[in-house]
Amino acid sequence: MKKFKDSKKLNYFANNFMNESMKFKYSYKFDWLSRPIIQYPQDIIAMQEIIWKVKPDLIIETGIAHGGSLIFSASMLAIIDYCESIKNKKKINVNNRKVVGIDIDIRKHNKIALDKHPLRKKITLIQGSSIDEEIYEKVKKITKKYKKIMLFLDSNHTHDHVLKELELYAKFVSKGSYCVVFDTIIECFDADMYPDRPWGPGNSPLSAVRTFLKSSDKFCVDDFVDGKLLISVAPSGYLKRVK
Repeated sequence: MKKFKDSKKLNYFANNFMNESMKFKYSYKFDWLSRPIIQYPQDIIAMQEIIWKVKPDLIIETGIAHGGSLIFSASMLAIIDYCESIKNKKKINVNNRKVVGIDIDIRKHNKIALDKHPLRKKITLIQGSSIDEEIYEKVKKITKKYKKIMLFLDSNHTHDHVLKELELYAKFVSKGSYCVVFDTIIECFDADMYPDRPWGPGNSPLSAVRTFLKSSDKFCVDDFVDGKLLISVAPSGYLKRVK
């Protein structure tokens, strides 16, 4: 993986691809099991790898959009359930592992589509701001039922919002599991890349990650994941809990 990061030519082309593809909303071109996932394929593969490695009992996601990421997480947990049932040669409750999705605005058409999906029973939807005290308490109550927990942050991308999410929810992530902070790449783009959004360089998920890591020694950036992706919306955003 070190060869990837050390290759100036490879990084040059990867960076150019990211810059150009963002202009065309490339991540909006992909679905997962019929729902738009709004992620780059490389990040989807990376998430698959860490979910399979950790085998979490609960995945908490902030930011739902069309629900593709929720369906992706639910499908991974369903696969883990199925494989464990074969391994242990017994039937298991396929709804034991859960995904919790939080969004300030779960739009009606997206909820209808999610409610019709065959993986819906593995998903708990919570509408409200992820940093609202009442929403936090709901999630906290849910986490008490689970041992292995993973966290995906992909809602409001401002520094203050992401930092508050990290301060609230990172504590739930189990040792050896991950907190993935998406769209850290905002820090790498010009300020005019997001003219209609409140975030930008210096006020981004990555600036929040850097601040958070200064105050916590329980997490570190997983350089292995970072080093092999090259094309990712979450550079330095794959945080592994080590303590």
